[in-house]
Amino acid sequence: MNNNEMRKRLQNVSSALLVPSLGAVAMIAIFAILASFTSFNKIYTAAALIVIYSVGVTVYYAVTKPKIDLEIKESQLHPLLGEIMLRSLTGSAVPSMIADEESEKVIWYNNAASRALGGKDRLKGVPLDEVLVPDGENENLAKNDGSVYETTRTVITAGDKKYILCTAVDVTERETAKKTLAERELTVAYVMVDNLDELLHHEQEEYRVAAAGTEAILRAWAAEADGILKEYQSDRYIFIFEAKKFDEFAEHRFDILDKIREIRVGTGSIPITVSIGVGCVDGSFADKEKAAQAALEMALQRGGDQVVVKNRDGSQSIYGGRTKMIQKKAKVRARIIANELLVHMSEASNVIIMAHKRPDFDAIGSSIGLARLAMFCGVPVNVVTDFSFGGIEKCLERIKDEPDYKGVLVSREAAMDLVTPDTLLVITDVNNPNVFEEPHLAESCSKIIIIDHHRKTAEFPTEPLISYIEPSASAACELVCEMLELVLPEDLLLKSEADLMLAGILLDTNQFRKNTGTRTFSTALYLRDRGADISAVQEFFKTTLDDYERENKFRSNVTIYRDVTAISVADGEGDSDDTIPASRAADRLLELDGIKASFVLIKIKDAIHVSARSVGTINVQLILEQLRGGGHFDAAGAQITDATTDEVVALLKSAIDRYLDDSAAEKK
Repeated sequence: MNNNEMRKRLQNVSSALLVPSLGAVAMIAIFAILASFTSFNKIYTAAALIVIYSVGVTVYYAVTKPKIDLEIKESQLHPLLGEIMLRSLTGSAVPSMIADEESEKVIWYNNAASRALGGKDRLKGVPLDEVLVPDGENENLAKNDGSVYETTRTVITAGDKKYILCTAVDVTERETAKKTLAERELTVAYVMVDNLDELLHHEQEEYRVAAAGTEAILRAWAAEADGILKEYQSDRYIFIFEAKKFDEFAEHRFDILDKIREIRVGTGSIPITVSIGVGCVDGSFADKEKAAQAALEMALQRGGDQVVVKNRDGSQSIYGGRTKMIQKKAKVRARIIANELLVHMSEASNVIIMAHKRPDFDAIGSSIGLARLAMFCGVPVNVVTDFSFGGIEKCLERIKDEPDYKGVLVSREAAMDLVTPDTLLVITDVNNPNVFEEPHLAESCSKIIIIDHHRKTAEFPTEPLISYIEPSASAACELVCEMLELVLPEDLLLKSEADLMLAGILLDTNQFRKNTGTRTFSTALYLRDRGADISAVQEFFKTTLDDYERENKFRSNVTIYRDVTAISVADGEGDSDDTIPASRAADRLLELDGIKASFVLIKIKDAIHVSARSVGTINVQLILEQLRGGGHFDAAGAQITDATTDEVVALLKSAIDRYLDDSAAEKK
């Protein structure tokens, strides 16, 4: 301890003892006066004065203790930091503070902190987080009176006490520059008009008017954003704009979709729709373009009329998607996909075909159609099948006696043993990895092809060789049949195969009553030409007495919610055989007056299963996506674990509220 330190400590001790000493002298003088000039009892007088003195000293130390403690803590700075560090911090131009670790209140600060952060004597005793308010987005940044500081906190120990040494560097100019650069960074988007080509087949005279009106709205939108819009192909545009404009687009939920949708064509008032992919990612301009292209592909695979945004953190945001996609007539893409599929099958050592859990007629029918393509290529093929699921017994019975299918249908366990480095896995009628028949199979295969008609919900862990997702198709069987018609010789498709694929189409179109188009009937005609028997196929749809009784579970507890949706909760707990009756019950609920969407819930083991149906005006897929489900515009499903039925009903109602409220807001 140097002389200055000793002198300061003695001054502190002297200051602390001065008042009590003076008080003692005063008490002695008072006692002398009272003893000499009064008749008071000397013993009682002395005792009373001692009590008064003790109380006074106690009160004095209680009042002055925070100041004395604070001064003692300041006196510890030298052994705590050392002479060089203490002088360095004191004279540093960088604001520095020391706080007690327990309370995080400032007990010392240098002149730079006084000037920059609070002024003289305004920081002591103030919590650090009030002096430098943390930035919620970056833990190393904090704000003070409009300025931004990069802070560093170091815990130092002295004896049995811990302190926080906090330094703050003013980075206001840097952060302002970064924000300006980020706002002016260029963002790439792809814009595609969904259905002008299709409308051209129906309303040729109005095509040019609709096309011109659509382009005018898009160019006005781009001009308002000070962006660049260039048409690189018919009805396809690339849009480049500054990143700061994206927040405005998102705030208005990309109302460009609504403006385009106001253009209607023909006597049926068919709305024009666009799909947009935005690449809000870091990296090179090429990275942004690639992300925008992937986002557009996702928007199209989800059915169009929506915006998909690829974000910096790897997530994606989706806007729109409330219009049912028009079925496309052109088969050009089907021909391209069919040829690519044949090439990949021919190059594989073997082909494994897999659909979703608890397969239905569409899953089985499309799997059988793809198996026929593999047989045509001369490649060993197997179809993964859940033999325990009762819903497909009639399908398996129909195909089991065919010589070509002996040993083709295998269990999940057997399929895992068939995987080799050159195995090609074809997944049909599903694109959500959570409901694959065997998710581990998809993880084990490096070559994957997806063929599905459900709207895409997420990216795949392994990038597929082919991703043929066409939400406008009525069924996966429709997509497969189109490929068979284009590449398969007439005499190779078996009658039993045609029956199964026709059953899949009948199931997903509810006997041709919904989601049909010219492609659907064209496919059905092709199957009839290949021997499909509508009477034989109808046998698949006959309900057993057991299934009929199972449907009763869903009829006694029905709630009408928001006037346009019906929610049914099954009585008691069900099993896997209840899934088909549940979907039928959802279809039946749509027959209720005024109901536009229905939801049926049943608990099976540890999960709550939700089946949803729509008449075509409410997108049930968007609703169930909020419950980690998915599917089609008018038919979707979800499985929720770790929740009770009441909790799932509450979640479902919240999802319905958000969808209906957002729809109402977009219409305003």
